[in-house]
Amino acid sequence: MLAASSGTEAMHLEAQFKRTIHLLISDVMMPDMSGPDLASVLKKRRPEMHVMLMSGYANGSMLVLNHGWHFIRKPFLPTALLAGVTDVLSNTVPDQGTDHFEPIF
Repeated sequence: MLAASSGTEAMHLEAQFKRTIHLLISDVMMPDMSGPDLASVLKKRRPEMHVMLMSGYANGSMLVLNHGWHFIRKPFLPTALLAGVTDVLSNTVPDQGTDHFEPIF
């Protein structure tokens, strides 16, 4: 597991990490870079990577819909996050598509 406190730090860690990154979990709103912007950059480098974004804002899910990424609304219980991650990683397609929206919990 890699953990970063900002989008800039996440991009630096990703550049140094030589193994597969299976899942990016990021908040939609961050101080230095938005979660969707971070995900867009990293998906270009690692197209096989799954993306799950989270937000407590009502419109956060619409940002995710544009890209077909998975979404979980905050606040959530740890069991809901675990179930969402399990569901995302068991999906053979990295994104859910942009023609529908199914938030995780």
